[in-house]
Amino acid sequence: MAFAGAKIIQPLTVHASATRSPDPFTNNKSTSLSSPFLGSTRTLTLTRSVSPFTQRRSASTVVAVSDVVKEKKVKATSNLLLTKEEGLEVYEDMYLGRAFEDMCAQMYYRGKMFGFVHLYNGQEAVSSGFIKLLKKEDSVVSTYRDHVHALSKGVPARAVMSELFGKKTGCCRGQGGSMHMFSAEHNVLGGFAFIGEGIPVATGAAFTSKYKREVLKEDDCDHVTLAFFGDGTANNGQFFECLNMAALWKLPIIFVVENNLWAIGMSHLRATSDPEIWKKGPAFGMPGIHVDGMDVLKVREVAKEAIGRARRGEGPTLVECETYRFRGHSLADPDELRDPAEKAHYAKRDPITQFKKYLIESKLATEADLKAIEKKIDEVVEDAVEFADESPAPSRSQLLENVFADPRGFGIGPDGKYRCEDPKFTEGTAQV
Repeated sequence: MAFAGAKIIQPLTVHASATRSPDPFTNNKSTSLSSPFLGSTRTLTLTRSVSPFTQRRSASTVVAVSDVVKEKKVKATSNLLLTKEEGLEVYEDMYLGRAFEDMCAQMYYRGKMFGFVHLYNGQEAVSSGFIKLLKKEDSVVSTYRDHVHALSKGVPARAVMSELFGKKTGCCRGQGGSMHMFSAEHNVLGGFAFIGEGIPVATGAAFTSKYKREVLKEDDCDHVTLAFFGDGTANNGQFFECLNMAALWKLPIIFVVENNLWAIGMSHLRATSDPEIWKKGPAFGMPGIHVDGMDVLKVREVAKEAIGRARRGEGPTLVECETYRFRGHSLADPDELRDPAEKAHYAKRDPITQFKKYLIESKLATEADLKAIEKKIDEVVEDAVEFADESPAPSRSQLLENVFADPRGFGIGPDGKYRCEDPKFTEGTAQV
């Protein structure tokens, strides 16, 4: 049974003291996995329109997955949610995401990066909780907040940092930048700048897996796809269209909503008629799950079952991870719209700090073990910066590559050379 504390919401109040209930995935009904923070800011005294959301959520508060585990007296490692090796791997990945993004902020303000840079600080439990359970052949489709997703999927820190620096050694040879991480080798199918843009791509990737297995008879093809997107995207038409297709064809895809409660400067509570995004899953015939996205243990347990369902051919799952970003929307955002009390509330629930405490208290790791990991990752990030800084810029000949399926239709002159290599190619640009 996947969720020892998860309850079917229909629409009765469920109490934390309740015992094991039917599996929400196999029942194909909506399930809310919540914690004391469910409702986001209901314990705070804020001036924004929180109360309607709080009232709607108050009738569906249930115990979260790992709250059940915390209530137990853990006496043997067999009762733990993950092994020592898994715990250290997840911690290393989460710390890498945080350290990498902190370094990005430094490099951005030093003028090493250009354009918009959206950092992932605070949301690491979602990326690590899901992606570290994938196989190499599985696919990930991201958003403009994509650096950490790429790192979790195995794209080297050097390649990601070089891409952010716009260098030839980047994972997209410097042509993608912050919002467009891509790696065919690691099946990272792109970061997408426009919200909702990546969901159809992810749905197509999932369809490919199903087609290979059922039509091409590749019996070993059990590949799944993760589609990451934010709360703002959940009001976008492409989201609903792809939920319908995925459910209709039982595609091996997990729709992961990283609900950080803010779409740039618009509060999720003000922008959505029903803020509980997970409810949209059952409307299309798939399970809808809400989970505490600040706790990697809870995210990981939900992810295991959702990914397992997809591999077994049981169809898609919609998972709403309620999380919070610790920085502004981008590094150009002064972050003046969010209430300081709200930010302080979530800062106390730092997913890395919580997980570190769990590892030590559960005797899965010592302080020295984790310090060694942190030192190793700090060196990896420093090395990535040095590598990116010393790497060459892309050549002008790259300018028109990957623009047209047949570049000879425009980008290559009669002499067979790229037109952009002609010294006269940019003549007059300065005057224009």
